[in-house]
Amino acid sequence: MAEKDCLFCKIIRGEIQSPIVRQDDLVVAFRDIQPQAPHHLLVCPRKHIATLNDLTSEDEAAMGRAVAMAASLAAEAGVAREGYRLVINCERGAGQSIFHLHAHVLGGRPFGWPPG
Repeated sequence: MAEKDCLFCKIIRGEIQSPIVRQDDLVVAFRDIQPQAPHHLLVCPRKHIATLNDLTSEDEAAMGRAVAMAASLAAEAGVAREGYRLVINCERGAGQSIFHLHAHVLGGRPFGWPPG
């Protein structure tokens, strides 16, 4: 999918309204429109990267920032101490449906193992 047609790119550019929770020069966090837990945010790089398979060394700073932001947002939501899950699906077989790399920050309920 081209960047111009990407749903998350449109949210990042402000073309589609979404409740943005936090953003900086590298990453954006917003609420999932189909939450799977009481606390469900998406954190994604501003740069259009389709999947984890498409990461390059140039993307390390953005991905590090995304993970750090996810942890900070979990703490702010009050779910860090009880536990939360950070999930990145890669490709359709793993459940990726939007092909703009993103991490799900899920918390506020118990999670089983193994997932899926």
